[in-house]
Amino acid sequence: MNSSQFQCSPQLRERLLEAASEAGACAAGFARTHQIPQYETQRLQDWLEKGRHGGMAYMERYGDIRQNPDLLLPGARSVLCVAFAYTDKHLPRSPLFADYALGDDYHEVLRERLGTIARIMETEIPGTATRICVDSAPVRERYWAVEAGLGFTGINNMLIIPGTGSKVFLAEIFWTADTTPSQPCAQDACCGCMACVRACPGGALDGCGSMDSRRCLSYLTIEHRGALPDDLELDGRRIYGCDVCQDVCPYNKNITAKVIPEFQPRQSLLQLRRDDVSSMTQEQFSTLFRRSAVKRLKLAGLLRNAGKQLQ
Repeated sequence: MNSSQFQCSPQLRERLLEAASEAGACAAGFARTHQIPQYETQRLQDWLEKGRHGGMAYMERYGDIRQNPDLLLPGARSVLCVAFAYTDKHLPRSPLFADYALGDDYHEVLRERLGTIARIMETEIPGTATRICVDSAPVRERYWAVEAGLGFTGINNMLIIPGTGSKVFLAEIFWTADTTPSQPCAQDACCGCMACVRACPGGALDGCGSMDSRRCLSYLTIEHRGALPDDLELDGRRIYGCDVCQDVCPYNKNITAKVIPEFQPRQSLLQLRRDDVSSMTQEQFSTLFRRSAVKRLKLAGLLRNAGKQLQ
């Protein structure tokens, strides 16, 4: 049987969407894979040529794979896109760490949870293959999430899911079976209130749906290597990530979402204060941030953000 004969039945399609919900997803949908339109590819290329990706050199690589999912998974014909909420209005917040970093590392958690769904796909239609992507492959995640009907992209560059907001993790399962695509999201653009543009501490948002990573506190405190810019002021701000553009967004107001146990805030992180970080040892860092996205920054980076140097 060749790949064009692999067809997902309506019953299996519904079962897979139910499995995504049971796994903890707040939104899920299917899209048919195709080569990403040239205008989308050109927009990314223009962004790169302007240097707005800062030191994220990996964004310059694998452009052909970003454009064509068949190079990511040969024979890919559909993609199941999912979103998992990581906070809501009832959960406590940290003065130091972005909301997404208060629970377990989403890369590990979502790959494990989606593994069950991928196994159903391959078992129910023998001969098909899947590939799970959790922010770990050259995938245009927001593009595919919009294609799958999950939501729309806001002025702050975030995917916004009506009724859930933007504080979500995205992941995908590419599949070599054909599937009926989900209906597009009823809302296809944000209201354009520009609250995120006005509130951005570094002035990173241009108001036209693009941003300059070099002015983004999230990029500077997580992705950037080396000394921080002289004009960057972190006193009174988080030292890992920044939620300002999401906090002021009207689509995130009074949101109550289903947050899985792994993403519930760790009490040990909620209790941390700047002085605790400034005097942190490598052993303490390794213990506190085990299975945490923060560990990627390493102790030296966290101390840098707290205004200290690794001794």
